[in-house]
Amino acid sequence: MARAAVPGRLSWRVARLAAVRDETPTARTLVLDVPGWPGHLPGQHVDVKLTAEDGYSAQRSYSVAAPADGERVELTVQRVGDGEVSPHLTGVFSIGDPVEVRGPIGGWFVWRDTAPEPVLLIAGGSGIVPLMAMIRARRAAGARTPFRLLYSVRTPAEVYYAGELRQAALTGVEVSFVYTRETPEGWPRPPKRIGVADLNAGGWPAEFAPACFVCGPTGFVETAADILLALGHDARRIKTERFGPTGT
Repeated sequence: MARAAVPGRLSWRVARLAAVRDETPTARTLVLDVPGWPGHLPGQHVDVKLTAEDGYSAQRSYSVAAPADGERVELTVQRVGDGEVSPHLTGVFSIGDPVEVRGPIGGWFVWRDTAPEPVLLIAGGSGIVPLMAMIRARRAAGARTPFRLLYSVRTPAEVYYAGELRQAALTGVEVSFVYTRETPEGWPRPPKRIGVADLNAGGWPAEFAPACFVCGPTGFVETAADILLALGHDARRIKTERFGPTGT
């Protein structure tokens, strides 16, 4: 998930591309080797800077897609056709190529595997990225924390991490989908936007006091957060990350 980069005091590090995985026809996971990386928490993000030969540079911020793994950092980048940064990262950026990164950034929208309360993850589109880092961190820690994911996406072809999410039930993560434009063959409901019924069916009751993480486009996040509040969830337990057009 991309955001506009925010200047900070962290130092830039030179990373190199170690591996790639295509997630959808327009989204790619980049595995970066970052010497001296201090580690990160699931939910944090990093700034990425590209510099042209003439000295012009462009920065974007991307959520980390996987828990800390030594000096490796995984980002999943959605290609935007007229963007400055994402077409390079998802296209010509090749194994061994350098890129500058800065982070980790953010300490509020994070999940720690020592937290005991159930977790509700609500993702819209590429907002799944930091939430997937939390799911993977839970698995890596061998945690038994109850997790539920409600993932709203336009079409089945645009589901990130599709194979991994199909296996999520094996590790105790309950996953449900809302398709807004096109549904899989045999899907019992027509395309629609997320609503109260979806959160009632795919979420936790408010009396369970779950930690709620909502991530996606601004309108989606506001809608989901409003529904959670209407269902009686504690506002202090609802953490949100939102994004909009960034020229990515």
